[in-house]
Amino acid sequence: MSTTATKVGHGLAKVLGIDLHYRNETGSDRITRGESVFSIDSADSYVENEPTALEWLRKTFPDGPTLSRYFFSLFPFVHWIGRYNLQWFIGDLVAGITVGAVVVPQSMAYAKLAELPVEFGLYSSFMGVLIYWFFATSKDITIGPVAVLSTVTGTVITKAEAKLHGVPKDIIASSLAIISGSIVVFLGLARLGWIVDLISLPAISAFMTGSAISIAAGQVPTMMGITGFSTREATYKVIINTLKHLGRTNLNASFGLTALFLLYFIRFTCNQLAKRFPNRAKTFFFLNTLRTAFVILLYVLFSYLVNRHHRKKPKISVLGNVPRGFKHARVPHITTDIISAFASELPSTVIVLLIEHISIAKSFGRVNNYVINPSQELVAIGVTNCLGPFLGAYPATGSFSRTAIKSKAGVRTPFAGVITALVVLLAIYALPAMFWYIPNAALSAVIIHAVGDLITPPNTVYQFWRISPLEVIIFFAGVFVTVFSSIENGIYTTVSVSAALFLFRAFKARGRFMGKAKIHSVVGDHILDRTEEDKKETGSPRRTPQESEDNVRNIFLPIDHHDGSNPLIELEDPYPGIFVYRFSEGFNYPNANHYLDQLTDTIFAKTRRTNPHSYARPGDRPWNDPGPRKGKETEEHNNKPTLKAIVLDMSSVNNVDLTSIQNLIDVRNQLDKWAAPDTVDWHFSNINNRWTKRSLAAAGFGYYSPEPDNSGLHRWKPIFSVAELGGSHSAAAEAEARQNKRLARTASQAQRNEHDIEAQPNVGVRAEEDASSEDGSLSKQLEYSKAYGGVESKGNKGSRIAVVQGLNRPLFHVDVTAALDSALANAQRKSH
Repeated sequence: MSTTATKVGHGLAKVLGIDLHYRNETGSDRITRGESVFSIDSADSYVENEPTALEWLRKTFPDGPTLSRYFFSLFPFVHWIGRYNLQWFIGDLVAGITVGAVVVPQSMAYAKLAELPVEFGLYSSFMGVLIYWFFATSKDITIGPVAVLSTVTGTVITKAEAKLHGVPKDIIASSLAIISGSIVVFLGLARLGWIVDLISLPAISAFMTGSAISIAAGQVPTMMGITGFSTREATYKVIINTLKHLGRTNLNASFGLTALFLLYFIRFTCNQLAKRFPNRAKTFFFLNTLRTAFVILLYVLFSYLVNRHHRKKPKISVLGNVPRGFKHARVPHITTDIISAFASELPSTVIVLLIEHISIAKSFGRVNNYVINPSQELVAIGVTNCLGPFLGAYPATGSFSRTAIKSKAGVRTPFAGVITALVVLLAIYALPAMFWYIPNAALSAVIIHAVGDLITPPNTVYQFWRISPLEVIIFFAGVFVTVFSSIENGIYTTVSVSAALFLFRAFKARGRFMGKAKIHSVVGDHILDRTEEDKKETGSPRRTPQESEDNVRNIFLPIDHHDGSNPLIELEDPYPGIFVYRFSEGFNYPNANHYLDQLTDTIFAKTRRTNPHSYARPGDRPWNDPGPRKGKETEEHNNKPTLKAIVLDMSSVNNVDLTSIQNLIDVRNQLDKWAAPDTVDWHFSNINNRWTKRSLAAAGFGYYSPEPDNSGLHRWKPIFSVAELGGSHSAAAEAEARQNKRLARTASQAQRNEHDIEAQPNVGVRAEEDASSEDGSLSKQLEYSKAYGGVESKGNKGSRIAVVQGLNRPLFHVDVTAALDSALANAQRKSH
């Protein structure tokens, strides 16, 4: 009995003129099998229900339990903090102190890239490691100032300062951190972490390489003590100006060059010693890790010896006064004027925040066998950047070098960040007096040494070329734009070109016409086939269904062999007038026309019009099909077959849209005119999405459409695929029985071989033959079951099988073979 809602809906449809029963599936109101090869006794009826809009809403919008899990997932530390133990703490303590010794000198150096006093780097590193662990899904990531983001921040500050008069640089930096952090928090809370996947690996590599070259080139003048020009210009101009002014080098160059040499020398020496003495590799790792702190302390000593009597006018450039404690803690001052001053630079800042952190987190997650949540990581870095400015921090994100050190140091949980925060806090309050003597040239050497690891090595670029030559062009384009323009333009170039390449591939996706080939499985030089003993056991030379599936089977390969298959294998259309077409990259509005134009062009070239006399007079013909010239035969294509059926392999199609379906309807109508008075059968295989089935069915596909005179219905033969429901005759039960019989026969054979030594070399062959015989037993039962029209169905009462696809969708098939079988079974009712 219809519900009230159903009655109301039907009434509204009638008023609005909506035909709810516009489809006449299988030509009748009742779902039938027609002349199916499966009888009612052997196959259970199954009608596939379409997905509904209400079902979609229930899956899309969260319910109560889902919301609870969502809020619980915002604080991942509650999942593990209750089981925190001493062993974890020891690992976190070692890693936290190690990273703290590195982050202090690096953060001060990176603050200079951001055009800020060095203490702001300490504030940013402190807040980054302190806040991140509450929201982290990665144990390895270290949040803080990084070279690339600091450089981008410095560029933003320089441009905004020119528009804003009297606004301090740190105010602009804190405003940038809060606004960009808020955007990232929104993306994380909305669980849009997948958006980072839109940025390809070549784009990330080009961005990192170009940025590293740009940063290193900008630091060379400071390391050499060269002044007199701006290091914020395009990278190529900085390199040219540096070469022009090499004569201005001074005592700072001795500090900078020797510091850079010492950093690389210590790393090289520790790596070589670790290879030579593997049992002490851990010791050399920690020595290698502390090289930055060691070099800074060493050159602080040198600087003190040089400048201790020249504090008013130092002989070498030093950091100078660094305030003790959090002198710049305050409520951030944000105005619309400040936001509008850097609004155009905001996208590049957000992109750098995202790609550097997420790419590092994913990489170390795979290395250390855990999975991060990209959306939650966005929440983590977003909250860090929103709260950091209250203590004076500027934009911060994940650091590659410090993350690698933290991972190798044996970190156990994100709590190691708290240990690092304590080390930074100690430096902020206890070491400012020492910071005065740090040479600027030594800090520049530290920066150059750090960013050198970000440059993609030539061997990696070569591997890119081997995998995808076109994307290597994108890589070099990004690098060149960064060098000859700016880091921001390099980011936009690589992202835009990568997106354009993706769209080009989507728009120009090409399908493949498939041909059938019979293949055999081969072990060495032996073709797996039926043995004579198997033939004797079955009493028939015919191959069993199991053997057909495992040893001799039909596969479908592109007819043009563009997949790399052996061109010596001759392939053609499976049957005259029947075409198998496989989509390559989805089927949506960008590529629907390209696919279908290729489909129709090939079909028109390989087939002839079913009724060549469909146009009684030349004037009845359309202008784009004028026909043959006078005096020429009209039956010049009689050797070509007529169009009968099309099989579409939808294995690469996840969903469809209105445009693609409407184009498919138009092509169906076009080809029906070509095949008139017949109609073209459309078969679909490997459909993986219920909504795709619903869309196709709504357009009239998936079931048989009666011919105009209704003469085709009684001649139509639907072919269905069936599977076992289970029980004593199921595949699992048969496999177990087959294994037991194999073991029993092997044992019996072994006993016989004890009495017949000469038979021993044939044990492996006999066992293989027995296995082959047992493999076919289930298939023999199915072969003679009623479903297959066998003669022994009465003795097989326990066997239960059911159709796989819905009986109301007989033209949707489980695979290409089933679709082709159905098309061949109905080809005889077509005109020839």
